[in-house]
Amino acid sequence: MNFRTLILMGGMGIALHGCTSLGSLSSDSAQNFASPQELIVQKNINAANGRAKEYVYYWGPKQDNKEPQALYPRKYLNNYCTAKGGKFSLLYKSSMNLVKNQSDKKQLSSYSSVKQGIGVYKCVQMDGQSWIASIEPVYERKLEDGSNARTVALQTTIMTASDAQKFYSAAHFSNSSAAKKTNVNNQMTKNTANKSVSQKEVDIKKDTETKKETKLAPELPVKQAIQLVETPQQQQLKSYVAARRDLNSGKNQMAACNNAQRAYNYGKLQGTDGTKVYTESGMLVARCLTSVPSYSSRFSNSKGQAVKILQNLSNNYNHTGAKNMLRQIK
Repeated sequence: MNFRTLILMGGMGIALHGCTSLGSLSSDSAQNFASPQELIVQKNINAANGRAKEYVYYWGPKQDNKEPQALYPRKYLNNYCTAKGGKFSLLYKSSMNLVKNQSDKKQLSSYSSVKQGIGVYKCVQMDGQSWIASIEPVYERKLEDGSNARTVALQTTIMTASDAQKFYSAAHFSNSSAAKKTNVNNQMTKNTANKSVSQKEVDIKKDTETKKETKLAPELPVKQAIQLVETPQQQQLKSYVAARRDLNSGKNQMAACNNAQRAYNYGKLQGTDGTKVYTESGMLVARCLTSVPSYSSRFSNSKGQAVKILQNLSNNYNHTGAKNMLRQIK
């Protein structure tokens, strides 16, 4: 599942100080959370609006011994899983597919404090329940406070097994294809530079390679891999449409609320309907938190969470429906 988005959060400096408050999660405190999604929301592992949150992964040469904040999301999820008597393990390594800037990706790849805290993880609890969480970097930047500290924006998302397989299979296919293309181009350059090969032999070889490529193009495995790739906008819209349909029909309420939360967590994506899908998904989540008991019971303060979402939509997007719903709740 692609959930790619470059997000510039409001109050980045404040968010960093908030990260330092993420201390240890004891077994007793972990019992207060009904689900890993509630843990993510209540502990502010993502930003308040569900988007990626910045964490310091390098404090600078003067504070090199300080614990990197970039390990906090994995640390919290691991501690929660352990408190439930579960086993927490890496399911897929991250290819940093959401990081569009190649220099950002190269920078992040050189720090173990980033690589050790990202990827998709699976927890199998002692009661037999299991869940999957993805922690993906989106971008990195240097703080402008003179400390030389650098931060990485991490997006933590609860996924289904199917979504995880689709997203990470697509990312692997994309990287493998790019590497294969580079190798082919390098080999062709080397062959052309070899003066011992006659022009006629080169033409014959190119013709043969072209025929092979033409023959391989229609093969089913390649088509299947390409079909797995969906844009973040498509994934967000799919989750939103499914949530709205099921909530309006009164069926599959829990699945509908999970889809609404997933769509809202993408944040506002670029595109014609990006803002509308994001804001309307937020309205559905608020609706779930206030009128779907099976979903709202997972949160210790579901009404407060709904108010926080509605205030975001009302203040930042001037959403009329959010303003009306806030008046009804109060």
